[in-house]
Amino acid sequence: MIEILVIDDDSELCELLTDYLQAEGFAVETAGDSQRGIDRALSGEHALVILDVMLPEISGFEVLRRIRAASAIPILMLTARGEEVDRIVGLEMGADDYLPKPFNPRELIARLRAIYRRTEESLQRAEAGATDALLCVGDLSLDPGTRNVRQAHRQVSMTAAEFSLLQELLSEAGRVVSREKLVEKVLGRKLAMFDRSIDVHVSSLRRKLGQESNGMERIKTIRGIGYMYVKLDG
Repeated sequence: MIEILVIDDDSELCELLTDYLQAEGFAVETAGDSQRGIDRALSGEHALVILDVMLPEISGFEVLRRIRAASAIPILMLTARGEEVDRIVGLEMGADDYLPKPFNPRELIARLRAIYRRTEESLQRAEAGATDALLCVGDLSLDPGTRNVRQAHRQVSMTAAEFSLLQELLSEAGRVVSREKLVEKVLGRKLAMFDRSIDVHVSSLRRKLGQESNGMERIKTIRGIGYMYVKLDG
């Protein structure tokens, strides 16, 4: 059974989420207090975290920051509808995906299962000692089996979504990958109008990886189409 932690101070919403998620086969624990939520998220007892942005005392963003400082557990953030800045900030800080309130419970389930499936498949490959081909482009190497990313002599920390995105781009290095394909492959859903999630994840990769040694941009935006990881000749 998939263990989910819900960090939200809205007791009524927590009850509704618990009833719905349990009916869908999930095990649910709720935390209405930010610090307790952080402690439970770092306990290693859960597969996923649902985190509300609007929390008292310690904001959802600060909760996310503290969890991300010590754990790569997948996190889905709940944001207020229309507050695009909250969604962008959450993704930039390491959230795997977001869902604006009020939301369709079926969409929540779909998002959770997509995140879990992506994470679980990666863990299973690592535990089985998978020998997926190492992806090497320039000074960057990505190991799908161990989920390690190295740039020159340093290891680069990645969220699950960032790793999957980089893997897709490196596997198609030198070719344009559409935003539609990236959203389907990385986030496990169809690209919706005004959805900037994949663009924010690309920005995070750019920030973490920097430019090539010659000053060239690693991930090139192909306006109106998608992105391309630049493959240098030689």
